[in-house]
Amino acid sequence: QLQLVESGGGLVQPGGSLRLSCAATGSMDYYKIGWFRQAPGKEREGVSCISSNDGSTYYHDAVKGRFTISRDNAKNTVYLQMNSLEPEDTAVYYCAADRFEETVQAMCYIIGPYSWGQGTQVTVSS
Repeated sequence: QLQLVESGGGLVQPGGSLRLSCAATGSMDYYKIGWFRQAPGKEREGVSCISSNDGSTYYHDAVKGRFTISRDNAKNTVYLQMNSLEPEDTAVYYCAADRFEETVQAMCYIIGPYSWGQGTQVTVSS
């Protein structure tokens, strides 16, 4: 299993931007990678997922047009660029790796027993 480490979280004002990074200790070439978030008192939800090879992506409706997921396999890193942040985006953000779900949409919906990072806090507040 991959070991994943998230970074890039912090406190930002509404309308601001952050870029989260998810670094893997090994090769992530064959893994789909997803970003998930969990706000206090709420269930974990899939934010965005990216395929291992063909560039397919999935975005939660709440972040479409504001967030962009990308990956750099040479650096074993996946990024989540978050723009126009809203207070509702406040949560702990986790990245996860998976080889078995059929699609990126499935990965983001199912939230299965993937390899998970420890999470990074994102707080959007004035």
